[in-house]
Amino acid sequence: MYIVTNSIRVKKGYSGKLVERFKIRKGIEKFPGFIRLDLLVTDGLKDYDEVRVYTTWENKESFEGWFHSDVFQKAHENRKQHDYVIGNQVSFHELAYSYVKEDERAVENL
Repeated sequence: MYIVTNSIRVKKGYSGKLVERFKIRKGIEKFPGFIRLDLLVTDGLKDYDEVRVYTTWENKESFEGWFHSDVFQKAHENRKQHDYVIGNQVSFHELAYSYVKEDERAVENL
């Protein structure tokens, strides 16, 4: 699996507004190879809020297909209009190991 993290810094008090924007998906959920989208709000920051957007893909090629698609371009065409966004940093990860507890049994991936 391939995981892409976008750490987005926003003005203090605006994390909820950014989260709401991401809840309105614009096609990523239908894209081949997409697995999941997770949003995490960083706790305890004083100067700004931070929302980490994690997208999980079957593989790197699936992510790259989405990133270079018209679906991606259309979903991101208005992103510069939001003055509460301070900046962001994107990082890319190959999943090396995963442990998931399901009911009373554990499932190990990879």
